[in-house]
Amino acid sequence: MTDDVKLMNLPNILTLARIAAVPVVVVLLMFESRETSFGAAIVFSLAAITDWLDGYLARKWQVVTVLGKFLDPLADKLIVMAALIMLIPLDRVPAWAVFVILAREMLVTGLRSIASSEGIVIAASNLGKYKTIFQMVAIIGLLLHYRFYWFFGVELDFLYPSFHNAGIFFFYISLLLTIWSGGDYLAKFFKVFAR
Repeated sequence: MTDDVKLMNLPNILTLARIAAVPVVVVLLMFESRETSFGAAIVFSLAAITDWLDGYLARKWQVVTVLGKFLDPLADKLIVMAALIMLIPLDRVPAWAVFVILAREMLVTGLRSIASSEGIVIAASNLGKYKTIFQMVAIIGLLLHYRFYWFFGVELDFLYPSFHNAGIFFFYISLLLTIWSGGDYLAKFFKVFAR
């Protein structure tokens, strides 16, 4: 199998599709309405599914590539940060919290680059995985945002929780995990380089 064929495997195509979903989510949120928010939530949800699926298939089929290792975390960061940044002017997330998340991602990426340049791999903890899961769930809720009434348009507020409230609940859990996992990675980094 040639390198060209290896690069264009299904896991990498799914990762590229996740990157291609970024401008779709951005454009939908630029023209915000109940319908476009719902569309953005669907696109983001499909992207979140490919996040799990591409890694699973790459490991199962043993087609892990250097390109895939580079693109997969990049795709995750792009789709998450694009959605969160677009949610700021819609007043669905606080700007300071998005800044904290962005700062953590930049810090960890920088530390990984330094470690990699020294030939050192610092294993990520499960905290990062949990952080990503809560972020994805939170963003889907924040994208949906509105109350949706399924029984022939009858507004039964007490039966239908706001998707925004559910999203913001998971968002703050993900924020705590973001700070915790960032601190954990920082501690591991200094432990390795203090030797």
